Amino acid sequence: MSTETYRVESAHPIIGPLWSGWASSKFHHVVNRAQAIVLAAKSRTLPAGHEIRVVHVPTGSIVFRKTDGSLSTLAED
Repeated sequence: MSTETYRVESAHPIIGPLWSGWASSKFHHVVNRAQAIVLAAKSRTLPAGHEIRVVHVPTGSIVFRKTDGSLSTLAED
């Protein structure tokens, strides 16, 4: 199991079809990078239109970010 941890975060509650519960908290920890990016990509904020980021916790690097209504950005390694 990987020790790298990723955080899906936003300044606003994150909702989406892959999260349990209707209005989730403002951040979630995920071990797998690909899973964290998929969760972020399929989610939106409440209210809509705010940024969702995937952060690599050990380094603080943003590896993915999206805002409703705009193109997503995937950081390259």
